[in-house]
Amino acid sequence: MKTPTGEIHGGVKFRTELLSAAAPADARLEELKAWCAEFHRRGFAPPYGGFSQGNLSFRIRPDEDTFVITGSQVGWKDQLADDRFVTVHGCDMERGIVSASGTRDPSSESMLHFAVYRARKDVQAVFHGHSREILLCADKLNLPETRQKAPYGSMELVRGVMEVLEDADFVLIRGHGFISLGASMKEAGQRAIDVHRLCVQQR
Repeated sequence: MKTPTGEIHGGVKFRTELLSAAAPADARLEELKAWCAEFHRRGFAPPYGGFSQGNLSFRIRPDEDTFVITGSQVGWKDQLADDRFVTVHGCDMERGIVSASGTRDPSSESMLHFAVYRARKDVQAVFHGHSREILLCADKLNLPETRQKAPYGSMELVRGVMEVLEDADFVLIRGHGFISLGASMKEAGQRAIDVHRLCVQQR
């Protein structure tokens, strides 16, 4: 099935090693649910086949790289139950294995989220979304952008983002979408809204 950006989406491209079936138990889950609804409302998580294209996460503890992320093949149109989210404990990037707890696979870009959290200890939330307006105005706003297109959920995509990330808080993924980073979920979400607003004004 093709996504709105023309990619063929077939689920995750890694192997999930489920350590337990427990849904995340974190009070901040309600805020993450609210941001899922906001991304859906603003069109940053376009639907395909009843699911939403995008993934949002928050770091569980400042000194660790574990995080809670939206599950794979979940639609954000309706109020989300706790079991639609997954806790990611770690990733073996070389073997393509994601260690997690939950009732489903974590989102397809879980390895990207892990790589960002591992490299940037200042980042407490990673929001990955999609916006045609933002992709079209990369040059006008001088936003960092990956150099080449890469398949979603691939190590090529992860490496492409990490090559240009440095200390940036907003990165465009060429022909695909964006990641918005923050010291909080509010900061990551509001940054995406602000960039989109600037892009609309630039048209």
